[in-house]
Amino acid sequence: MDKEDARTLDPAAQEEKRKTAVRLSKRGFTHKDIADQVGVHYLTVGRWLAKYREGGMKALLSQVRGRRLGSGRQLNAEQEQRLQQLLIDKTPDQLKLQYALWTRQAVQQLIKQETGLRVPIRSVGEYLKRWGFTVQKPKKQAYEQRPAEVQRWLDDEYPAIQARAKAEKAEIHWGDETGLRSDSQHTRGYAPKGKTPVIRLSAKRESINLISTVTNQGKVRFRFFEGSMNADILIDFMKRLIKDADRKVFLILDNLRVHHAKVVKSWLTEHSDEIEVFYLPAYSPELNPDEYLNCDLKAGVHTGTPARNKKQLKSKAMAHLQKLQKLPARVMSYFQAEPIQYAAA
Repeated sequence: MDKEDARTLDPAAQEEKRKTAVRLSKRGFTHKDIADQVGVHYLTVGRWLAKYREGGMKALLSQVRGRRLGSGRQLNAEQEQRLQQLLIDKTPDQLKLQYALWTRQAVQQLIKQETGLRVPIRSVGEYLKRWGFTVQKPKKQAYEQRPAEVQRWLDDEYPAIQARAKAEKAEIHWGDETGLRSDSQHTRGYAPKGKTPVIRLSAKRESINLISTVTNQGKVRFRFFEGSMNADILIDFMKRLIKDADRKVFLILDNLRVHHAKVVKSWLTEHSDEIEVFYLPAYSPELNPDEYLNCDLKAGVHTGTPARNKKQLKSKAMAHLQKLQKLPARVMSYFQAEPIQYAAA
Protein backbone atom coordinates (compact mmCIF):
# COMPACT_ATOMS: atom_id res chain seq x y z
CA MET A 1 0.00 0.00 0.00
CA ASP A 2 1.20 3.53 -0.81
CA LYS A 3 2.18 5.47 2.26
CA GLU A 4 0.37 8.73 3.02
CA ASP A 5 0.84 11.49 5.54
CA ALA A 6 -1.67 10.59 8.26
CA ARG A 7 -1.71 14.25 9.37
CA THR A 8 -3.62 15.15 6.20
CA LEU A 9 -6.55 12.91 7.20
CA ASP A 10 -9.53 14.03 9.24
CA PRO A 11 -9.42 13.10 12.97
CA ALA A 12 -11.84 10.17 12.64
CA ALA A 13 -9.76 8.54 9.87
CA GLN A 14 -6.56 9.02 11.85
CA GLU A 15 -8.08 7.36 14.91
CA GLU A 16 -9.31 4.41 12.85
CA LYS A 17 -5.79 3.80 11.47
CA ARG A 18 -4.34 3.82 15.00
CA LYS A 19 -6.97 1.35 16.26
CA THR A 20 -6.31 -0.91 13.28
CA ALA A 21 -2.58 -0.83 14.06
CA VAL A 22 -3.29 -1.92 17.67
CA ARG A 23 -5.54 -4.80 16.53
CA LEU A 24 -2.94 -6.04 14.03
CA SER A 25 -0.22 -5.83 16.68
CA LYS A 26 -2.27 -8.01 19.03
CA ARG A 27 -2.57 -10.58 16.22
CA GLY A 28 1.21 -10.75 15.96
CA PHE A 29 1.92 -8.55 12.94
CA THR A 30 5.30 -6.80 12.87
CA HIS A 31 5.61 -3.01 12.74
CA LYS A 32 6.62 -3.20 9.08
CA ASP A 33 3.65 -5.42 8.19
CA ILE A 34 1.27 -3.11 10.04
CA ALA A 35 2.79 -0.09 8.28
CA ASP A 36 2.16 -1.72 4.91
CA GLN A 37 -1.43 -2.55 5.89
CA VAL A 38 -2.46 0.93 7.09
CA GLY A 39 -0.25 2.91 4.68
CA VAL A 40 2.06 4.76 7.08
CA HIS A 41 5.76 4.61 7.99
CA TYR A 42 6.75 1.83 10.38
CA LEU A 43 8.19 4.40 12.82
CA THR A 44 4.72 5.97 13.01
CA VAL A 45 3.31 2.58 13.94
CA GLY A 46 5.92 2.35 16.71
CA ARG A 47 4.85 5.70 18.16
CA TRP A 48 1.17 4.70 18.08
CA LEU A 49 1.78 1.42 19.89
CA ALA A 50 3.96 3.14 22.50
CA LYS A 51 1.14 5.60 23.22
CA TYR A 52 -1.32 2.70 23.47
CA ARG A 53 0.86 0.89 26.01
CA GLU A 54 1.10 4.05 28.12
CA GLY A 55 -2.50 5.25 28.00
CA GLY A 56 -4.69 2.72 26.27
CA MET A 57 -7.13 3.60 23.49
CA LYS A 58 -7.75 7.09 24.95
CA ALA A 59 -4.14 7.96 24.16
CA LEU A 60 -4.85 7.37 20.46
CA LEU A 61 -7.66 9.94 20.21
CA SER A 62 -6.95 12.96 18.01
CA GLN A 63 -5.86 16.11 19.81
CA VAL A 64 -6.81 19.67 18.85
CA ARG A 65 -3.95 21.20 16.87
CA GLY A 66 -2.55 24.68 17.38
CA ARG A 67 -1.45 26.74 20.32
CA ARG A 68 -3.16 26.46 23.65
CA LEU A 69 -5.69 29.19 24.41
CA GLY A 70 -3.83 32.25 25.60
CA SER A 71 -0.39 31.03 24.52
CA GLY A 72 1.59 33.34 22.29
CA ARG A 73 0.01 36.47 23.74
CA GLN A 74 2.22 39.24 25.05
CA LEU A 75 -0.28 40.30 27.72
CA ASN A 76 -1.20 38.09 30.64
CA ALA A 77 -4.77 37.67 31.89
CA GLU A 78 -4.38 40.25 34.67
CA GLN A 79 -3.01 42.86 32.27
CA GLU A 80 -5.82 42.22 29.78
CA GLN A 81 -8.47 42.64 32.47
CA ARG A 82 -6.88 45.89 33.69
CA LEU A 83 -6.70 47.33 30.15
CA GLN A 84 -10.31 46.42 29.35
CA GLN A 85 -11.49 48.20 32.48
CA LEU A 86 -9.53 51.33 31.56
CA LEU A 87 -11.04 51.35 28.06
CA ILE A 88 -14.54 51.15 29.55
CA ASP A 89 -14.09 53.61 32.42
CA LYS A 90 -11.76 56.23 30.95
CA THR A 91 -11.26 58.32 27.82
CA PRO A 92 -7.76 58.71 26.32
CA ASP A 93 -7.37 62.33 27.43
CA GLN A 94 -8.14 61.33 31.03
CA LEU A 95 -5.06 59.10 30.86
CA LYS A 96 -2.92 61.87 29.31
CA LEU A 97 -3.03 60.35 25.81
CA GLN A 98 -3.41 62.70 22.85
CA TYR A 99 -6.55 61.10 21.43
CA ALA A 100 -10.26 61.92 21.65
CA LEU A 101 -11.44 58.30 21.22
CA TRP A 102 -10.01 54.82 21.68
CA THR A 103 -8.36 53.97 18.36
CA ARG A 104 -5.90 51.12 17.81
CA GLN A 105 -3.05 53.63 18.05
CA ALA A 106 -4.43 55.00 21.33
CA VAL A 107 -4.78 51.50 22.78
CA GLN A 108 -1.25 50.67 21.60
CA GLN A 109 0.08 53.65 23.56
CA LEU A 110 -2.04 52.72 26.57
CA ILE A 111 -0.57 49.20 26.58
CA LYS A 112 2.96 50.62 26.50
CA GLN A 113 2.08 53.13 29.23
CA GLU A 114 0.56 50.48 31.52
CA THR A 115 2.81 47.45 30.83
CA GLY A 116 5.92 48.72 29.07
CA LEU A 117 5.21 46.32 26.18
CA ARG A 118 5.33 47.44 22.55
CA VAL A 119 2.50 45.47 20.91
CA PRO A 120 2.20 45.56 17.08
CA ILE A 121 -0.81 47.52 15.81
CA ARG A 122 -2.26 44.39 14.19
CA SER A 123 -2.09 42.53 17.50
CA VAL A 124 -3.84 45.47 19.19
CA GLY A 125 -6.73 45.00 16.75
CA GLU A 126 -6.85 41.28 17.57
CA TYR A 127 -6.94 42.02 21.30
CA LEU A 128 -9.80 44.51 20.81
CA LYS A 129 -11.77 41.99 18.75
CA ARG A 130 -11.20 39.29 21.37
CA TRP A 131 -12.38 41.65 24.12
CA GLY A 132 -15.60 42.41 22.25
CA PHE A 133 -14.78 46.01 21.28
CA THR A 134 -16.05 47.23 17.89
CA VAL A 135 -15.56 50.40 15.85
CA GLN A 136 -18.52 52.73 16.44
CA LYS A 137 -19.55 56.23 15.44
CA PRO A 138 -19.47 58.40 18.58
CA LYS A 139 -22.39 60.38 19.90
CA LYS A 140 -21.73 64.11 19.88
CA GLN A 141 -21.91 65.97 23.18
CA ALA A 142 -21.13 69.62 23.78
CA TYR A 143 -17.92 70.19 25.71
CA GLU A 144 -19.72 72.89 27.72
CA GLN A 145 -22.44 70.51 28.90
CA ARG A 146 -22.51 70.06 32.67
CA PRO A 147 -23.21 66.38 33.51
CA ALA A 148 -24.36 67.24 37.04
CA GLU A 149 -27.07 69.55 35.68
CA VAL A 150 -28.20 66.89 33.20
CA GLN A 151 -28.47 64.34 36.00
CA ARG A 152 -30.40 66.79 38.18
CA TRP A 153 -32.80 67.37 35.29
CA LEU A 154 -33.36 63.63 34.85
CA ASP A 155 -33.59 62.79 38.54
CA ASP A 156 -35.34 65.81 40.03
CA GLU A 157 -36.44 68.65 37.77
CA TYR A 158 -38.31 66.81 35.03
CA PRO A 159 -40.03 64.35 37.43
CA ALA A 160 -41.27 67.42 39.37
CA ILE A 161 -42.60 69.01 36.15
CA GLN A 162 -44.25 65.73 35.25
CA ALA A 163 -45.89 65.42 38.67
CA ARG A 164 -47.19 68.99 38.50
CA ALA A 165 -48.55 68.43 34.99
CA LYS A 166 -50.45 65.40 36.20
CA ALA A 167 -51.81 67.21 39.24
CA GLU A 168 -52.84 70.30 37.24
CA LYS A 169 -53.95 68.31 34.17
CA ALA A 170 -51.45 70.26 32.05
CA GLU A 171 -50.08 69.14 28.69
CA ILE A 172 -46.29 68.98 28.29
CA HIS A 173 -44.94 70.30 24.98
CA TRP A 174 -41.30 70.08 23.90
CA GLY A 175 -40.30 72.92 21.60
CA ASP A 176 -37.44 73.83 19.30
CA GLU A 177 -36.58 75.96 16.27
CA THR A 178 -34.99 74.66 13.08
CA GLY A 179 -34.15 75.77 9.56
CA LEU A 180 -34.42 74.04 6.19
CA ARG A 181 -32.24 74.80 3.18
CA SER A 182 -32.89 74.00 -0.46
CA ASP A 183 -29.27 72.97 -1.09
CA SER A 184 -29.20 70.35 1.66
CA GLN A 185 -29.37 66.80 0.38
CA HIS A 186 -29.47 63.91 2.84
CA THR A 187 -30.50 61.04 0.57
CA ARG A 188 -28.19 58.55 -1.13
CA GLY A 189 -28.61 56.73 -4.42
CA TYR A 190 -27.13 53.71 -6.17
CA ALA A 191 -24.65 54.14 -9.03
CA PRO A 192 -21.91 52.03 -10.66
CA LYS A 193 -18.85 51.66 -8.46
CA GLY A 194 -16.52 54.61 -8.91
CA LYS A 195 -19.16 56.74 -10.63
CA THR A 196 -20.68 59.23 -8.18
CA PRO A 197 -24.34 60.07 -8.91
CA VAL A 198 -25.20 63.71 -9.66
CA ILE A 199 -28.25 65.54 -8.33
CA ARG A 200 -29.33 68.81 -9.93
CA LEU A 201 -29.97 71.58 -7.38
CA SER A 202 -30.77 75.24 -7.79
CA ALA A 203 -27.68 77.45 -7.56
CA LYS A 204 -29.78 79.94 -5.59
CA ARG A 205 -29.98 78.80 -1.97
CA GLU A 206 -33.38 79.22 -0.32
CA SER A 207 -34.21 78.66 3.34
CA ILE A 208 -37.20 78.61 5.65
CA ASN A 209 -37.46 78.61 9.45
CA LEU A 210 -40.01 77.18 11.84
CA ILE A 211 -40.73 76.57 15.49
CA SER A 212 -42.50 73.38 16.52
CA THR A 213 -43.54 71.32 19.51
CA VAL A 214 -44.30 67.66 20.15
CA THR A 215 -45.96 65.82 23.02
CA ASN A 216 -45.46 62.23 24.11
CA GLN A 217 -49.04 61.59 22.97
CA GLY A 218 -48.01 62.29 19.38
CA LYS A 219 -49.33 65.84 19.01
CA VAL A 220 -47.40 68.13 16.61
CA ARG A 221 -47.75 71.92 16.44
CA PHE A 222 -45.68 74.26 14.25
CA ARG A 223 -45.36 77.76 12.83
CA PHE A 224 -43.18 79.02 9.96
CA PHE A 225 -41.48 82.40 10.28
CA GLU A 226 -39.23 84.69 8.25
CA GLY A 227 -35.79 85.79 9.40
CA SER A 228 -34.40 85.11 12.85
CA MET A 229 -36.37 84.00 15.87
CA ASN A 230 -37.45 86.88 18.12
CA ALA A 231 -39.67 87.52 21.12
CA ASP A 232 -42.70 88.55 19.06
CA ILE A 233 -42.63 85.31 17.05
CA LEU A 234 -42.22 83.20 20.19
CA ILE A 235 -45.09 84.96 21.97
CA ASP A 236 -47.31 84.59 18.91
CA PHE A 237 -46.55 80.87 18.79
CA MET A 238 -47.31 80.44 22.49
CA LYS A 239 -50.64 82.25 21.99
CA ARG A 240 -51.48 79.71 19.30
CA LEU A 241 -50.55 76.83 21.62
CA ILE A 242 -52.86 78.20 24.31
CA LYS A 243 -55.70 78.71 21.87
CA ASP A 244 -55.32 75.19 20.49
CA ALA A 245 -55.04 73.47 23.87
CA ASP A 246 -58.04 72.71 26.04
CA ARG A 247 -55.91 72.85 29.19
CA LYS A 248 -52.80 74.46 30.62
CA VAL A 249 -49.57 74.12 28.62
CA PHE A 250 -46.16 73.29 30.10
CA LEU A 251 -43.64 74.24 27.40
CA ILE A 252 -40.06 72.94 27.64
CA LEU A 253 -37.45 74.85 25.61
CA ASP A 254 -33.69 75.08 25.30
CA ASN A 255 -31.70 78.10 26.46
CA LEU A 256 -31.76 80.23 23.33
CA ARG A 257 -31.37 83.85 24.44
CA VAL A 258 -34.75 84.91 23.07
CA HIS A 259 -36.44 82.29 25.26
CA HIS A 260 -35.24 84.27 28.29
CA ALA A 261 -36.06 87.73 26.92
CA LYS A 262 -37.61 90.16 29.42
CA VAL A 263 -40.65 90.76 27.24
CA VAL A 264 -41.21 87.00 27.00
CA LYS A 265 -40.94 86.54 30.77
CA SER A 266 -43.28 89.47 31.33
CA TRP A 267 -45.86 87.99 28.97
CA LEU A 268 -45.54 84.58 30.66
CA THR A 269 -46.19 86.17 34.05
CA GLU A 270 -49.42 87.67 32.72
CA HIS A 271 -50.52 84.29 31.34
CA SER A 272 -49.19 82.01 34.07
CA ASP A 273 -52.60 80.39 34.50
CA GLU A 274 -52.49 79.25 30.85
CA ILE A 275 -48.85 78.46 30.11
CA GLU A 276 -45.52 77.97 31.87
CA VAL A 277 -42.07 77.59 30.32
CA PHE A 278 -39.29 75.36 31.64
CA TYR A 279 -35.72 75.14 30.39
CA LEU A 280 -33.54 72.17 29.54
CA PRO A 281 -29.98 71.97 30.90
CA ALA A 282 -27.58 74.05 28.80
CA TYR A 283 -26.03 72.43 25.71
CA SER A 284 -28.23 69.32 25.93
CA PRO A 285 -30.16 69.00 22.64
CA GLU A 286 -30.14 65.21 22.96
CA LEU A 287 -32.67 65.56 25.82
CA ASN A 288 -35.22 67.35 23.60
CA PRO A 289 -37.74 65.09 21.81
CA ASP A 290 -38.51 67.86 19.29
CA GLU A 291 -35.02 67.30 17.83
CA TYR A 292 -36.34 63.97 16.54
CA LEU A 293 -39.19 65.77 14.79
CA ASN A 294 -36.59 68.02 13.13
CA CYS A 295 -34.65 64.99 11.88
CA ASP A 296 -37.82 63.36 10.57
CA LEU A 297 -38.82 66.60 8.84
CA LYS A 298 -35.45 67.13 7.15
CA ALA A 299 -35.32 63.53 5.94
CA GLY A 300 -38.83 63.86 4.50
CA VAL A 301 -38.24 67.21 2.82
CA HIS A 302 -35.00 66.10 1.18
CA THR A 303 -36.50 62.89 -0.20
CA GLY A 304 -37.84 62.91 -3.72
CA THR A 305 -37.56 65.75 -6.22
CA PRO A 306 -35.46 68.62 -4.77
CA ALA A 307 -37.22 71.92 -4.07
CA ARG A 308 -36.28 74.52 -6.72
CA ASN A 309 -37.42 77.59 -4.78
CA LYS A 310 -38.65 78.76 -1.37
CA LYS A 311 -42.30 78.11 -2.23
CA GLN A 312 -41.59 74.48 -3.11
CA LEU A 313 -39.40 74.06 -0.01
CA LYS A 314 -42.13 75.37 2.28
CA SER A 315 -44.75 73.29 0.49
CA LYS A 316 -42.74 70.10 1.02
CA ALA A 317 -42.15 70.96 4.69
CA MET A 318 -45.83 71.77 5.24
CA ALA A 319 -46.92 68.51 3.61
CA HIS A 320 -44.57 66.45 5.75
CA LEU A 321 -45.57 68.15 9.00
CA GLN A 322 -49.26 67.78 8.21
CA LYS A 323 -48.65 64.11 7.50
CA LEU A 324 -46.98 63.73 10.89
CA GLN A 325 -49.96 65.40 12.57
CA LYS A 326 -52.06 62.53 11.25
CA LEU A 327 -49.55 59.92 12.49
CA PRO A 328 -49.41 60.32 16.30
CA ALA A 329 -48.03 56.79 16.73
CA ARG A 330 -45.02 57.72 14.61
CA VAL A 331 -44.36 60.81 16.72
CA MET A 332 -44.81 58.82 19.92
CA SER A 333 -42.17 56.38 18.65
CA TYR A 334 -39.57 59.17 18.90
CA PHE A 335 -39.81 58.77 22.67
CA GLN A 336 -38.52 55.19 22.42
CA ALA A 337 -35.05 56.56 21.64
CA GLU A 338 -32.81 55.97 24.65
CA PRO A 339 -31.85 59.63 25.38
CA ILE A 340 -35.50 60.73 25.65
CA GLN A 341 -37.17 57.67 27.12
CA TYR A 342 -37.37 59.57 30.40
CA ALA A 343 -40.03 61.80 28.76
CA ALA A 344 -42.17 58.97 27.37
CA ALA A 345 -44.50 58.51 30.35
